[in-house]
Amino acid sequence: MADNLDIFKIKTNNVAPKKGRILIAEPFLSGHYFNRSVVLLVAHSEKGAVGFILNKKVDFPIQDVFPDFPECDAEVYLGGPVSTDSIYYIHKLGDKLPGSIHVLDDLYWGGDFDVLKHDIKLGLIDPKDIRFFLGYSGWDAGQLESELKEDSWLVTDVEQDAIMRDLSESSWVDFVKKAGSRYSFWENFPENPLLN
Repeated sequence: MADNLDIFKIKTNNVAPKKGRILIAEPFLSGHYFNRSVVLLVAHSEKGAVGFILNKKVDFPIQDVFPDFPECDAEVYLGGPVSTDSIYYIHKLGDKLPGSIHVLDDLYWGGDFDVLKHDIKLGLIDPKDIRFFLGYSGWDAGQLESELKEDSWLVTDVEQDAIMRDLSESSWVDFVKKAGSRYSFWENFPENPLLN
């Protein structure tokens, strides 16, 4: 049966990873975090890569993890398996949040956490303009490239609106559709074909 699964492996589309692109997990990538995940790369260089999983929402507010955080209706997601006891964020606040790092269009990540909390407390931030993550996804030098050679990920460009909309685990299918008809057979394929 293992040989038959090879037909479902990604064959590279030769799009290189870089900041502002997404990684779409191949259908059978295992693990709680990366199974059918979509990861936004916020940093990529010869030293490694950093990203956040966009489609693994948690069912509790940020105050459940950080009780002193001001009331905010922004969505919270699992960002990845690294530093899961820390909060990270992407946003459309730009220069309003000192120290922010540009990712794509008017999308940024990070920035001064105290200023962020202050502005949220004053109601100056629209919850739709920020997304929080518990932990992040990280790759050491050459690690992501090695996973790409193993066909674990498909790299594609993404529009900012697709990143900041309400996403769930089922959103993986939407990103696969946007990747092109070449991958259309993945859309209805079960996570575990042996159980079919």
